[in-house]
Amino acid sequence: MMLVEILKSKIHCATVTEANLNYMGSITIDEDLMDACGLLPGEHVYVADNNNGERFETYVIRGQRRSGVICLNGAAARKVQVGDIIIIMSFAQMTPEEAKAFKPSIIFPDRNNQI
Repeated sequence: MMLVEILKSKIHCATVTEANLNYMGSITIDEDLMDACGLLPGEHVYVADNNNGERFETYVIRGQRRSGVICLNGAAARKVQVGDIIIIMSFAQMTPEEAKAFKPSIIFPDRNNQI
């Protein structure tokens, strides 16, 4: 059976609030944002930095609700600056038939990472 990879969830233009080099890795995301776009703890995500063009992948860690936190941890902290605007994307594999009917969950937080 052939599967295609389709955009599942996207947080479009979130603001980086922290960069923590002394952590083992990942991206910490406000739990409200995670819920709004259907991201799960541990989920594989791709991150694109609109300010410097960096693109990398990591996994999601649940951040405090209503905090607006978007924190790049570990090696990814070297790829961003606090205040950068990033896009966070996850993808899902599905059959072409499923993909035709699927609608990704896309959110557009404000400058304080609130919905």
